[in-house]
Amino acid sequence: MAYYHPEPPYQHGDQAKVGILLANLGTPDAPTTKALRPYLQQFLMDRRVVEIPRFIWCWILHCIILVIRPKKSAEKYAQVWTNEGSPLLVHAKNQAKKLEGFLAEKIKSPFVVELGMSYGNPSMKSAIERLKAQHCDRILVFPLYPQYAASSTAAAFDAVWKTLLKMRNVPAIRTIKHYNDHPAYIAALAAQVREHWRLNGGKPSKLVMSFHGVPKFHLMKGDPYHCECHKTGRLLAEALELNKDEYMVTFQSRFGKQEWLKPYLASTLEDLGKAKTKRIDVICPGFSSDCLETLEEIAMEGKEIFQHHGGGEYHYIPALNASDAWIHAMTEISLEHLQGWVSADWDKVEAKQQSELTAMRAKALGAPQ
Repeated sequence: MAYYHPEPPYQHGDQAKVGILLANLGTPDAPTTKALRPYLQQFLMDRRVVEIPRFIWCWILHCIILVIRPKKSAEKYAQVWTNEGSPLLVHAKNQAKKLEGFLAEKIKSPFVVELGMSYGNPSMKSAIERLKAQHCDRILVFPLYPQYAASSTAAAFDAVWKTLLKMRNVPAIRTIKHYNDHPAYIAALAAQVREHWRLNGGKPSKLVMSFHGVPKFHLMKGDPYHCECHKTGRLLAEALELNKDEYMVTFQSRFGKQEWLKPYLASTLEDLGKAKTKRIDVICPGFSSDCLETLEEIAMEGKEIFQHHGGGEYHYIPALNASDAWIHAMTEISLEHLQGWVSADWDKVEAKQQSELTAMRAKALGAPQ
C-alpha cells in the first residue's frame, strides 16, 4: 500500500489558485449516541486536548467516558440541532460562502474557500484534498479561533500537518495564529453587542464575556490563551465605553477535577444571581459560530443557574456567525495574510494565454499529457 495519497489529475497549463482553508473544531454527524461516540473518541484522544498520560487516559476514556458521555451529549445536541444540521456546521458553511463572495469583490486572481474540521466532518484532510483538486498550490489556514490556544488553534494546525505528511506535492502554507486584538474583529464584536442592546432596551447591569476554559497548567507552561482572552475583553469594553464595573471576563466548560482558568462562569452566575442583579448579558467572543457550548451551556444552562439563584433578566448575545460585520473582518484579516499571493489586477485573458503557452512548451518538450 502506497504511503503517499495519490495526487489529483494535472495538465501543464492548469491555472494555479490560492486556497483559503477555514478551520474549526468540528461536530458530530448527528445528535445520536452512535454519532457521538466516534466523534468524542477522536476529539478526546488528541494530545492537544487531553495531556493525561496515555496509559491512564485510554482506560478512563474507553471504560468510563465513552460508555456514559455519548448518550448525555447526544441529548444536549438534540436540543440545539436544526433542520439543516449542526448549528456550528451551518454557520461555518455560511461563513465560507459569504467570505468567498466578499473576497471576490477585492481579488481578481483565482482563489477558493473551503471548510475543514479538526474532528468529524468535513475533515481537514478532505478540505485540503478539495483545494488541491482545484489546483490550489498555496493555502492560507484561517482558524476560526480568535484567541490562540494549543488545544484549539494548534490542534487545527496539527490536523493540517498530518494531512500534508502524506502528500507528495505539498502546497505552500501560511497560517493565521490569532487575531484576538485585530481592530476589525473587535469592531464586529462591538457591533453585535450594540445591535443586541438596541433591540433589548439598552445596556444591562453587567456584560459577562465568557471564553472557553482550559486547565490552569496550560497557562503556567506558556500557553498565551489566558492573556489573549483578557486583551479581547479589555478592547471590547473600551469599544463599548464600559467601565470596569460594567463587565467581567469568565471561563466556561470546565471538565474534570483539576483547576481551570478562573473565574468560572457557573460560579459567577450564581454570585450575580444571589446579588439580585437585575439583568446580565452574556457574550462568548471566542466562538465565531454558535454551537452546543453557546446555545445549550450558555443560553440555557447559564440562564437556569442565574435565575435559580435570584437573578433577573438573562440574555445570551449570539455569536458573530455570518454577520456582515464579521465577514468584513474575516475579509480584512485574510487579505493581510494573502499579500503577494493574490491580485486585484489579474487579467483573465492574459492568464489564459500564459496557460496555453505553458501547455504548448511542455508538449514541445515531450511532457506527458
